[in-house]
Amino acid sequence: MEFCKIGLGAWPRKETFDHYVSEVPCTYSMTVKLDITVLRRLGVRLYPAMLYALTTIVNRHPEFRTALDEHGQVGVFSQMLPCYTVFHRESETFSNLWTEYHPDFARFLEAYQQDLTRYGHLTGMAPKPHTPANTFPVSMVPWASFEGFNLNLQKGYDYLLPIFTMGKFYPEQDRWLLPLAIQVHHGVCDGFHLCRFVNELQDLVNDETFFG
Repeated sequence: MEFCKIGLGAWPRKETFDHYVSEVPCTYSMTVKLDITVLRRLGVRLYPAMLYALTTIVNRHPEFRTALDEHGQVGVFSQMLPCYTVFHRESETFSNLWTEYHPDFARFLEAYQQDLTRYGHLTGMAPKPHTPANTFPVSMVPWASFEGFNLNLQKGYDYLLPIFTMGKFYPEQDRWLLPLAIQVHHGVCDGFHLCRFVNELQDLVNDETFFG
């Protein structure tokens, strides 16, 4: 993993970044209904399949890998990894796990299962140690569907990476739909970038070759 600092003087987004970080700090979210009919038909495990799909698209575009380092310098990670929630029914708490990303779904699924087996039963916020800086958060609330979802972060205007939240999937006519909320920072991600992300994500989950 590398963190490549951005030379602000030559950065095409500098004016936009300064505006939405310093002058008018702004984050925003969008909730979409993702068609997961193909995933359901293939019988793949939904959570790791979505972690894989989200990470694949995140790694395609620098606006979803842009962050601030410990010195406040803006830069782009060469690769991102998913950091996802695991629910503990007994205590009604959750933990955050992270898994190395592999472009091949079978290899990613194996790594996910290994992490889940080793750390999934452990409580605490971060039972798997040494969470790297190049992770982005993903969570799922499978007990209810939703039309909208928004996170209110006290220091959210300094957080540039995307945040993903999934809800309970449901049938609609001959399709299965999954609520997906995406929260981003306007300093690094405009509506164009977010819509492109959603469209590419839909294309990926429609493509059986990724999950075969």
